[in-house]
Amino acid sequence: MPHATASWLVDNTALTFEQIAEFCGLHLLEVQAMADDLAGAKYTGRDPVRSGELTQIEIERGQANAEYRLRMQKAPLSVNRTKGPRYTPVSKRQDKPDGIAWILRHHPEISDAQIGKLIGTTRNTIAAIRDRSHWNIQNINPKDPVTLGLCSQRELDGLVAKAAKRAGITEEDAGGDNRLGSDRDALIEELRAEREAQHKAAVEAAQEAEARAWLEARRAEGVSDS
Repeated sequence: MPHATASWLVDNTALTFEQIAEFCGLHLLEVQAMADDLAGAKYTGRDPVRSGELTQIEIERGQANAEYRLRMQKAPLSVNRTKGPRYTPVSKRQDKPDGIAWILRHHPEISDAQIGKLIGTTRNTIAAIRDRSHWNIQNINPKDPVTLGLCSQRELDGLVAKAAKRAGITEEDAGGDNRLGSDRDALIEELRAEREAQHKAAVEAAQEAEARAWLEARRAEGVSDS
């Protein structure tokens, strides 16, 4: 989650925008927009030290030398979850309905049980969002659960592939058409491309907002000078 990591680094370190942008793989204008609160408010900060991507010593080296390039540390191996509901931090629980709505819209092949396990929610909540009877339905906006930090990209892709395979097996048994496999793969690629397009649009919006803010600042300087 590069944007969430960048947001945390902007708020909690004295690293330069260039250092943060390079480490997170973002455009410099995106980081500047976060610092100006034009885009940072959209992301919940993610501590790269806690996740094992950076050390405090590495951050201090970067703060002491603006030319220093931060080095990614070896992240800890993921731990397999035991059975039971997924734990979600309190700060992110309000984002669950948005993530559920996104999955229902973009991946209808995923079952309610699978969504519940991935997001850590109940079938009643999923059903309420699907039939729009949820108490807060007017404020629910479908958002990628990966961007919200509710799951990892690997977990989501694995679940999509598993659900698609299950649907494909059922149809192959009924008709025996080998084209279903390629159609299923094409659907997954299309959904991934759509997710990437949404990310690109968000980046462009942040850049445009930064450009507008810069122009307004220049105009204000011209007025004050006159």
